[in-house]
Amino acid sequence: MPIFRATPLNQFAQFAQSFAAVLLSAACLGFSPLFALQAEAYAPSAAKKKPQAVAIHTQLLTTTGKIYGVLEIPVVKTPMPLVLIIAGSGPTDRNGNNTQMTNNSLKMLAEGLHTMGIATLRYDKRGVAKSAAAAIQESDLRFEHYVEDARAWIQMFHADRRFSSLNIIGHSEGALIGAIVAQDQEVARYVSLAGAGVPAYEVLATQLQAQPEGVWKAAEPVLAKLIKGELEPNPPATLQALFRPSVQPYLISWFKYDPREMLKKLRVQGKAVFIIQGNRDIQVRVEDAISLRKAYPEAKFSIMNGMNHILKSPMPMDNKQANIKSYDDPQLRLTPALIPVLSYFIKEEGPK
Repeated sequence: MPIFRATPLNQFAQFAQSFAAVLLSAACLGFSPLFALQAEAYAPSAAKKKPQAVAIHTQLLTTTGKIYGVLEIPVVKTPMPLVLIIAGSGPTDRNGNNTQMTNNSLKMLAEGLHTMGIATLRYDKRGVAKSAAAAIQESDLRFEHYVEDARAWIQMFHADRRFSSLNIIGHSEGALIGAIVAQDQEVARYVSLAGAGVPAYEVLATQLQAQPEGVWKAAEPVLAKLIKGELEPNPPATLQALFRPSVQPYLISWFKYDPREMLKKLRVQGKAVFIIQGNRDIQVRVEDAISLRKAYPEAKFSIMNGMNHILKSPMPMDNKQANIKSYDDPQLRLTPALIPVLSYFIKEEGPK
């Protein structure tokens, strides 16, 4: 059962972006207490009144149109941290939803941070929801367009005195985008939330190899050419949806980024990096998080017990259908430990 259904070609290569969701094959992995960060270690000593947030709708002007977002600021008297939330792959909007499924994961993430006195900015990616008019023709789209958009949002608020710091939380593919942006921007803290630990082509190869033998046999030579930066004008008819010529330039631009190498180039220092992964994620594995930590050993690290890819819990160990069903359940709440751990990390109030 795919998480995303096929989308029209004019929705800017959504199939290519969401292939990890379409070709689900990763198994849920067991909980490793060695790497677990317990929420109790970050719990505030006393209950505090939770601040309300004011929503300010904003827009980013680009050469192809406007990208729309929402800046939500807690009503507090002192400057506060601002977090840019970057969504994952596919036609995902500012709330973590798409036209086929509603789970409000990113909306809940922002709301949770507001209660802890942290401002957030999240946006509809170009070509998605309110930002649909900013779409780029599929054959002209590159992964760098999403990087440039995220960078421009950071630059927009760089000198805003309402905020004490600028921070990034990248979810899934958004973690890779955020890592690239954090290499050349003044970012205080960076969070990889369910971010892949290997290049996109390795993820795709693993998932294609799990399909019937003929699928991988047909896909392997095409993938090999794309990895080398070469186009394949005549991909197999059975793989047109994935490797159609118009989407190949985007795939080539995406494949060249290794998230491990991107982490090594971050401007933020030491423990200003946090790698968080759920152990019930059927799209990104615990091994991915471990791979990222090996690349950046100074980072803080947490495996969230029971959390799946859209940050919800508890997820059963061996019930994949229940896990997938949660992707369309807006009533299911976020993993309870997530907001306390994130907020104390961003506000530098947690363990050093």
